[in-house]
Amino acid sequence: MIYVHSLGRAARYYSGQSALAPEGHHVSFRELDARVKSVAAALAQQGFGFGDRVALLLPNGPEYIELVYACAWLGVIAVPLNTRLSQPEIDRVLEDANPHGIVRHSSLAAPTVRVSWEQVIDLEPLKAYNAEPPDVCYESEAVLALIYTSGTTGRPKGVMVTHANIMADIHNLNYWMRYTEGGVYLHAAPIFHIADFPTMFAAPVFGASQFTIPKFSPQSFCEIVERARVTHTVLVPTMINLLTQDPDASQHDLSSLEVLAYGGSPMAPELVRRTRELLPRVKLVQVYGLSETGFLTGLQDQDHTEARVLSCGKPCPGIDLQVTDESGKPVETGKTGEFVVRGANVMRGYWNNDKETSLSFRDGMFRTGDVGYQDVDGYFYILDRSKDMIVTGGENVYSGEVEAVIFTHPAVREGAVFGIPDPKWGELVMAWVVLKPGMALSADDLIAFCRRSLAGYKVPRRVEFSESELPKSGSGKILKRVLREQFWAHQTRAVS
Repeated sequence: MIYVHSLGRAARYYSGQSALAPEGHHVSFRELDARVKSVAAALAQQGFGFGDRVALLLPNGPEYIELVYACAWLGVIAVPLNTRLSQPEIDRVLEDANPHGIVRHSSLAAPTVRVSWEQVIDLEPLKAYNAEPPDVCYESEAVLALIYTSGTTGRPKGVMVTHANIMADIHNLNYWMRYTEGGVYLHAAPIFHIADFPTMFAAPVFGASQFTIPKFSPQSFCEIVERARVTHTVLVPTMINLLTQDPDASQHDLSSLEVLAYGGSPMAPELVRRTRELLPRVKLVQVYGLSETGFLTGLQDQDHTEARVLSCGKPCPGIDLQVTDESGKPVETGKTGEFVVRGANVMRGYWNNDKETSLSFRDGMFRTGDVGYQDVDGYFYILDRSKDMIVTGGENVYSGEVEAVIFTHPAVREGAVFGIPDPKWGELVMAWVVLKPGMALSADDLIAFCRRSLAGYKVPRRVEFSESELPKSGSGKILKRVLREQFWAHQTRAVS
């Protein structure tokens, strides 16, 4: 269904306009439509049919987009793999998804799990066939993709994303991040992530051309924005942080960029300020969502004020987002609770995991696991993942609040806050920090800095500094689980 309303629509209404630009060669929507049909025919020749899975272990690139479109045409389920996974992690995903085949790039970790068919696309390009593919899939509830969760809270699970889910994401994204006909979208974030995956279907709807970069760096981002006159993109705050700290970024003409959406976490006020300095004309949009739900809320550019910059915004029409207590009952405005949601954007469930699917829904509402509140004006605020909440001496500390303060220190490049075990207090607040090059900061000085803005029980009791970048998921989120493990390895419980 999604193909008809995305690339199929573009081939009819924007047939001669640029759709993709592989290696600088512009491909029109008419040409891309023909190319995708040939790729779909090639997959069909290899035995792929409705409901079969094909794993994709590829960097961002035009071939990636063509393959996902071909899957949408056939009703084949795409399994986009996180390119930062290790070989054992890839194997576990393949064992769970049980794909008929895999298309991969030789530069990425090769799995050991055997599949019926394998194509190393940079060594042997997928052959195009002149034969006509089967009829286009037009089932709204057909599964389009298995998006495996980033693993920041545990072992990845396969989220069943349907054609209808992505169609809802397109409507929701356009509500906050208005597309303009003939715009230029840059896939700078990983395509395998839910923050970017729906945009490959949204762009053709509005006749927007798509560009890709295999891996984000400030230099590659600036170069392609300047050259392609990019108008829209989605990043995560860690990418924006690196961009604003790059001394060469201001030397590039980035004036074409109209909308910069970001997700994964709010941006600290200091980072918003730096972004405004580098990109004074751009409109910022924070989009909050999960792999299981797609986009849920948006914070518009005009709401990036001192009072609301840490809010994730409001949901658009069609999304029922509520804050509930432990029993599932809605709480009063301003009270803290878990975010639960329902709508056309919410997943069908987890692949081959009825138990986790059942645990994730209550009374028809999906439980996000995110803790926060809604203010009197309807804006939602995320305090943290429920598993990242620190309980110290009976007091709840939300690590996101502490991180926001730490990030304002001029010497701090990035940091993560989490709880570590303590026999007296249950847990202590700990900060793991990376400093900017050439900067010096002691643990005592940072603790004193935090004490100016935080209650005593929220101030980190322990601070560690890292010379290297903090571990991150493929989407750019800091993997607190990895940092936390060494402290909880010999504990009987993972929280106090």
